[in-house]
Amino acid sequence: MGRRGATWRAGLLCALWIGFGLLFPELFWNEDICKYTYDGEGVILEEEFLPTKEGRPISEEDLLDAILMAKPGEIKGSSKLQELWNAFWKKGRKGSEVSMEQTKAAQAPIGVFDSGVGGLTVAREIMRQIPNEKIVYFGDTARVPYGSKSKDTVTRFSRQIVRFLETHQVKTIVVACNTASAYALEDLEKEFDVPFIGVVKPGAKAASVATRNGKIGVIATEGTIGSHIYSQYIKKIDPEATIYGKACPLFVPLVEEGLWEDPVTDEIAKRYLNELIDIGIDTLILGCTHYPLIRSTVARIMGDEVTLVNPAYETARELKEMLEKKGLLKETPVALGENKYQFYVSDGAEKFKTFANSIIKYGILSAKTINIEEF
Repeated sequence: MGRRGATWRAGLLCALWIGFGLLFPELFWNEDICKYTYDGEGVILEEEFLPTKEGRPISEEDLLDAILMAKPGEIKGSSKLQELWNAFWKKGRKGSEVSMEQTKAAQAPIGVFDSGVGGLTVAREIMRQIPNEKIVYFGDTARVPYGSKSKDTVTRFSRQIVRFLETHQVKTIVVACNTASAYALEDLEKEFDVPFIGVVKPGAKAASVATRNGKIGVIATEGTIGSHIYSQYIKKIDPEATIYGKACPLFVPLVEEGLWEDPVTDEIAKRYLNELIDIGIDTLILGCTHYPLIRSTVARIMGDEVTLVNPAYETARELKEMLEKKGLLKETPVALGENKYQFYVSDGAEKFKTFANSIIKYGILSAKTINIEEF
């Protein structure tokens, strides 16, 4: 009976030791330790590899307790066993610390910026798709539009805005402006540590998937069309696709004036879009964050055979995926009374607030004006 009990306990110990080996192979599963654990009938552990209890070898039960309960420095005797256990202990503690840091980082807000109010369509999609997240939004209303400005100017403006958003300890920044995504995103990613996501790449990916005949249209500002950024991204995904760009500079002021459903907007849209209709595109990218606000007008003119791609929607979806991969997705709702959404502009805060409330139904309590030139 005694031998049976000893063999059973030895078998249990061996099984648990193997379990540790499977869970932490780099720490436990090595020849130096395993060759001392089993000889076909029971566990054989040389005395020098045993923790000691009052200077004597301990039983299998005490050894098991020691393995499960020991802390660094408490295992005596074998320096090899002690080193392994210390490494295991540190690994567990380091994992816990990383987890705590990620949890803390996940509570930080998302930064979003645009040349003006168009980026609110991106912010709106973020609010819909990942509703637990906090947002700090900046609209450069004093210097809008970006579409007609040079690459150097847009990049300088973007740097200033990023420096402002960093004062709010944002965990990531969404460049919710097609022109800034085209001109400045690459430089921003090199110069700042915070992760960025632009609106061009998600829209290009979605269009590449949606097209059936390989003819993809892009409507955007002069700057975005002139950069050929959509063509570059789409060609990387589908070299056989043909991209047709059309600058529509009057859409932005029409949107900002609130003329979303207006005969004037219809007439101008027809003039812009007829060329793309004649070409026979089957997919059209709304390549400016203002344009989703006149989506119904564009859809009516283009017809049911043309798929409209909204980069604002695609960007929010890709943002969620990125946050999940980095362990930065906020899992819990914002606490009652906490300021969930903050809005800042470089000019015209009251006008911005009125416009924002017309497209975002989450209640914008305030919009503050800041001097972006200070950053």
